[in-house]
Amino acid sequence: MNTTPHIPIIAITGTNGKTTTTRLTAFILNQAGFKVGFTCSDGIYIKGELTEKGDCSGPLSATFVLNSKEIDFAVLECARGGILRSGLAFDKCDVAIITNVAEDHLDLKGVNTIEQLAEVKATVALAVKPDGYAILNADDDLVYAIHKRLSCKLAYFSLDPDNQRIAEHCTQGGIAIVPENGCLVILNGSGKILVARLTDIPITFNGMADFNVANSMAAVLATYLVGVNMADIKTALQHFEPSVALTPGRMNFFQFRNFSVIVDFAHNPHGFKAIRKLVTSFDATKKIAIIAGTGDRRDQDIINIAEEAAIIFDELIIRQDISLRGRPGQEIIDLVLQGIQNIDPNKKTTIIERENEAIEFAFKNAPKGSLIFITSDMILDAVNHVQKLKENEDKLS
Repeated sequence: MNTTPHIPIIAITGTNGKTTTTRLTAFILNQAGFKVGFTCSDGIYIKGELTEKGDCSGPLSATFVLNSKEIDFAVLECARGGILRSGLAFDKCDVAIITNVAEDHLDLKGVNTIEQLAEVKATVALAVKPDGYAILNADDDLVYAIHKRLSCKLAYFSLDPDNQRIAEHCTQGGIAIVPENGCLVILNGSGKILVARLTDIPITFNGMADFNVANSMAAVLATYLVGVNMADIKTALQHFEPSVALTPGRMNFFQFRNFSVIVDFAHNPHGFKAIRKLVTSFDATKKIAIIAGTGDRRDQDIINIAEEAAIIFDELIIRQDISLRGRPGQEIIDLVLQGIQNIDPNKKTTIIERENEAIEFAFKNAPKGSLIFITSDMILDAVNHVQKLKENEDKLS
């Protein structure tokens, strides 16, 4: 049942980046002294404590947070599945963020095109109070177009400091945020507010992780617009590490003795395209990825993921998800192999279906100075396994 609680709500949706943006937004608000409840695909958190583990990005989890007497601010990840099943847990919110809309989960639950998917995501922005803000990605045509249907205030973010949509918006006195000369800068009409240098924001990997630059901009705008002072925002950005503690399963970096490891939830073509610039920036002797196809995605989606991975990485290890989601496992592997061969028929490829065995194979055979990129559906299990291997190495050193 929808409610209109007394506490302010920031609601976050999009294809990729929702969870990181949710966590960072909550982290900034906590730094500013708010008692925050938030939901995401990892669980429900009340004042920093995990109260429910699992995918909690739907309206039932949001209702739990909104009914809590312990908090004075709610940050709610709103995923496609929950919106389609039950709508939103609230009638109105103070701020909505739409990170992006990309091809994922198509041909599921009556959503067959990316335009229809954008309609689902627009539900969150349409719930913003008239005096609240919808924060939209001005680089994404489908997200930007949503502004035409909104009656609330608008704010934009863009990776392009010269984005014409933002220039026009600010000429009319609007507010936006962009990276400029290595810094995040809020544009308020003709004025500028320096937020922080990208090199001081760990999750951007010195500005090389464009997707986390975008996520950071969205979180900064949201918290700034609800009144958080810039000093608290800057401090929070500087202390929000891409770690298991703060962003479990999202760009978690581990330095082993002979190689480095990143564990991430990248699971669609858009996500793999997003990591290309970052992976390319690493000075590694070899770049190895552990990948899989997701059974309930379209054939072409599985092929496209493999193609993107084959462009980025020198070597690929194909594993299987624990849940094949109704599709024969060999069929998934064959589609992944097809995508790899479309790019490079000679790409070094190994099939090891069990994830932990795939990880241990990669670690055992990785050349010195290499980078291993692990994608996983059971992301926290993968992170825990890598952590244990790291602890074992540390004990032996």
